[in-house]
Amino acid sequence: MELSELTACEDVVMFVNAAVAATGQREFYGSAVSLDFLHDYVRINYREIYAATLALDINDLGAATVILGLLRTAQEVPLPQRRREGRLIAARLLRLPPQRVYRLLRTLRADGINNRRTRAIVRDWVAARPDVAFDAVKYRRALAAVAGHNHLRLPPEVGTMLFDWRRPARYDTPILETWRRAHYDKQALYELPYTVAEGLASTRVRTIDRAEFLRGIAPRMTELERLRLQRSGAAVDGVGRLDLARVPLTRLATYVLALPRPERARRREELTVALRAAARRAAGRRAGTWGDVAAVLDDSYSASGSAVKRRRPLAVALAMHFLLEVLSSRYHSSWLNHEGDPLLVHPAGATPLGERILDALERRPGRLVVVSDGWDNAPPGQAAEVLRVWRQRLDPAGHTSIVHLNPVYDGFAVRTLSPFVPSVGVRAAEHAPALVELARFAAGAATFTELRAYLDDLVEGFLR
Repeated sequence: MELSELTACEDVVMFVNAAVAATGQREFYGSAVSLDFLHDYVRINYREIYAATLALDINDLGAATVILGLLRTAQEVPLPQRRREGRLIAARLLRLPPQRVYRLLRTLRADGINNRRTRAIVRDWVAARPDVAFDAVKYRRALAAVAGHNHLRLPPEVGTMLFDWRRPARYDTPILETWRRAHYDKQALYELPYTVAEGLASTRVRTIDRAEFLRGIAPRMTELERLRLQRSGAAVDGVGRLDLARVPLTRLATYVLALPRPERARRREELTVALRAAARRAAGRRAGTWGDVAAVLDDSYSASGSAVKRRRPLAVALAMHFLLEVLSSRYHSSWLNHEGDPLLVHPAGATPLGERILDALERRPGRLVVVSDGWDNAPPGQAAEVLRVWRQRLDPAGHTSIVHLNPVYDGFAVRTLSPFVPSVGVRAAEHAPALVELARFAAGAATFTELRAYLDDLVEGFLR
């Protein structure tokens, strides 16, 4: 491969790593960093690929930033390319959480981006919402700002509710009428979505007890809202237990790690069954297709994450443990410091990556997966040397494929273990199977043309 092609592949994979792993939040070893420069660099030099990353499992922040960058600079590309970007943007908006989209649309308003194409994208997204009256209640200010800026035609009662809600004596739309009554009738609060009811209840702190409110609104909570409530320690008796069968794998792992270790031990069977079921859902048709797999999982002290991302690296490692167990036909895992039941893992100790990688390679697996933030410090550099010797002397033919999955963003890239092993960023274990496909481009094992063809295939499937 020519140097220019290798550089292009490295640039694109570095950007994808950032778009997957970086959330703009503080990490264990550093503060939050700005991704603006990296987005600008890739958009200017590889715009078609920049747009194509919307078809990948990049995180919501990355997707929203890509969409904003494309809409801000739409005049820089010809009409056919603009249309393709518009289709990608519209498809990705449908997959983003509505609160993220409304935040993005308000940013477009603040930036004065109000051309015909942008208005059409916004109009189509709002028209595709399953219940715009529900949005009017839950995202009232955001929808009002978007509707005013883009001159949207909304159902008459929704428009009235957004801009002059006190005028009607009664709404025919049930949720709008419930919302109107909830300003005066305490019982109507419990017919509203939890987040809306909580906002209205906060204005009545003297008349509504917090525990009473949570018990009354419990049937209206989503599983994610129950999960957040239980993780915050604010749950009360009568709210009901979280339905673990409906929680995605990495979120479930985060919930498990937030439990005290004695409770994890007491609920071992229930939590293990739930994690394995979530892993099977995440693996899908890939279950059992990865052959003989060995994993090295980082549970060192740095896996505790930061104040805003508590235990996130460890949660990804725990989720990957259960996912790899499903993906493989034969599986062996090694934690850096923990032994025994993986449910009881906790962040502690140094990072002896080299020693654990050597132990795993002695088994000569078909695939080795290392899940770590990449800070090899016991002793420093040992992992890089083990991987160099393995790749150059012991397995030059590459019978064992090795990939490093890093859940932590560091500067403008994820920290690597060795130039002989590709490193890719991962935010949720569910995305790992697709991200491992990108590893071969990071390792220089495929050309830039092949990378573009790979992304084009993903885009076509995404748009279908």
